[in-house]
Amino acid sequence: MIAYPKINPVIVKLGPFQIRWYGVMYLLGFFFGYLLLKRVVRERGIGITGRQLEGLLEAVVLGVIIGGRLGYVLFYNLPYYLHHPLEIPAFWHGGMSFHGGLLGTLIVGWIYCKRKGLDFWEMADSVVVVVPIGLGLGRLGNFINGELYGRVTNLPWGMVFPGAGPLPRHPSQIYEFLLEGVVLFSILWSLRKRLWPKGYLLALFLVLYGVFRIFVECFRQPDPQLGFIIDHITMGQILSSGMVLAGLILFFVRRSF
Repeated sequence: MIAYPKINPVIVKLGPFQIRWYGVMYLLGFFFGYLLLKRVVRERGIGITGRQLEGLLEAVVLGVIIGGRLGYVLFYNLPYYLHHPLEIPAFWHGGMSFHGGLLGTLIVGWIYCKRKGLDFWEMADSVVVVVPIGLGLGRLGNFINGELYGRVTNLPWGMVFPGAGPLPRHPSQIYEFLLEGVVLFSILWSLRKRLWPKGYLLALFLVLYGVFRIFVECFRQPDPQLGFIIDHITMGQILSSGMVLAGLILFFVRRSF
């Protein structure tokens, strides 16, 4: 068993104001993602101004926050929010869904590209290359918070998480950091310069993330308010299966573009 590193999730606290590692990880993800995105669009020869790129980042942030929150409400805790509707916009109380954030980003990104006369598929292929940076840092934030931990295990790298009982558990946040962050970024970054049909990198992202997430969910503790949906299948696996299917369809549809 490996001792869980007890890192205070709050970096600075001044009265009611707090700076938390989880929020800092989100900001770092957007910052480094933006820096690398500028390089990607330059390498791919995409005609977009610096102001348009900044506007796209703002749209992405909006899509992540709104989509992530609504996705959590709809997919993970709808009965609670039907009885407490004023809590729906309170994303600072916790509760964000990656799948909802992805949908929100795609919708807001499509609207922004249409308004600015940008090629949505080119921009989507560029953005997904750097998305794993934010995903990986977000999982590190989950680890520091001691949340989204794994199921009980007797493997030597199991950890006892605060508030999760006395038994060691899979550090599933680290599994996700490695697969959804490091591995996914390495694959997409290495393929960014190849001449693919427009939409192929987005399709590859959907398939790979979906497969990685389905795998990690086998070790991750299901959300307590949901548990397993069907037998030992979790909500995350159901939503990720939809991602894989969408990615495969996109491969087929966009193969001639």
